[in-house]
Amino acid sequence: MHSMSFNTGDFDYHLPVSHIAQVPIVPREAARLMVVDRKTGTITHTYVAHFPDYLHQGDVLVINNTKVFHARLKSGNKELFLVRTIGGNRWQAIGKKLIPGETIVFAQDFRATILEKHNNGTVVVEFGQGDVIALANKYGEVPVPPYIKTIPKDADYQTAYAKIIGSVAAPTAGFHLTKALLQTIKNRGVEIVEITLHVGLGTFLPIKTASLEAHPMHSEWVEIKPDAAEAIKRAKRVVAVGTTTVRALEGTGGKPYMGDINLFIKPEYKFCVVDGMLTNFHLPKSTLIVLVSAFADRKLILHAYKEAIEHGYRFYSFGDAMFLA
Repeated sequence: MHSMSFNTGDFDYHLPVSHIAQVPIVPREAARLMVVDRKTGTITHTYVAHFPDYLHQGDVLVINNTKVFHARLKSGNKELFLVRTIGGNRWQAIGKKLIPGETIVFAQDFRATILEKHNNGTVVVEFGQGDVIALANKYGEVPVPPYIKTIPKDADYQTAYAKIIGSVAAPTAGFHLTKALLQTIKNRGVEIVEITLHVGLGTFLPIKTASLEAHPMHSEWVEIKPDAAEAIKRAKRVVAVGTTTVRALEGTGGKPYMGDINLFIKPEYKFCVVDGMLTNFHLPKSTLIVLVSAFADRKLILHAYKEAIEHGYRFYSFGDAMFLA
């Protein structure tokens, strides 16, 4: 059977800037929730506080327990954005105005030498002595996406269950799940299972190629422990919180795993683990809107986004949520 081929432009939509949420809503559960039934195409408007009503006994809710660190480092007009460790004190990063061979001083006890510069905008840097993440947390900033104008407080840019440090961006769908809401979900007989995917910078990058096939998908580090895999296998229904969790589960088949994943989920992808997804509203032409358009029908997603804009939903990292059931 010939697979349908989509262009990047097929995942574009117009979003008025006023719809981009700059700060989280308080309390988090007060965020709006659009429930989309993938089979019937029915759209229901409700609030995140009512999300537990859409979960049933026997469901397994899978969350990503990664924790963001201060990956954005500045020194004068130089900026370095840490992406991932590549062994020892060497890191892959992206940056502005960087020249191979130069050393950038962020603090007396924190400096990095630029070793290599690649065409895709990444660099390889080597730090001096010390724990890079601890020093970055001391001297760096929270690495918020470019569309968020003010640097949020640390607590605002972590999930309530963030544990394992390693992300340069938060798995933002999880922002909606407060400790109280998670307890309500547990009380309904839903098992909550943690996995880890360290979100990479590729999450923020738009697809620059005209065809989806030509887009080089970034790798991210994933760990699924055996007991988590067991619970996922037992589940009547697997509900993933966020696209990061979806990528981790589908990239591993929900089996125990530790290592890199670079799965690019596009329409015609056959989902083998995930049955439901809580997610935010994503940027046009991003790998994330492509992923949700693979999970539900592309036309349905674009219709839902249009309806969300008409109803004044808040978009992106600090915005409202969508549950695809």
